[in-house]
Amino acid sequence: MVINDRHLLRLIRNYVAYYHDDRSRLALDKATPANRPRQVRPAGSAEVIALPKLGGLHHRYEWRAAA
Repeated sequence: MVINDRHLLRLIRNYVAYYHDDRSRLALDKATPANRPRQVRPAGSAEVIALPKLGGLHHRYEWRAAA
């Protein structure tokens, strides 16, 4: 729910950042327009963590080494 003009502008900026930095494209061989480097699995005990984006509407997944 949009509260005011400033809030709408912030929401649009967050979505544009997600669209360019986090969302992969098949046309780009599953890369992002911002050329985020592809992560390789660091170790056999590493696990995948979810990073919420856009208020939890979407997620970005990354490898994290087990502690």
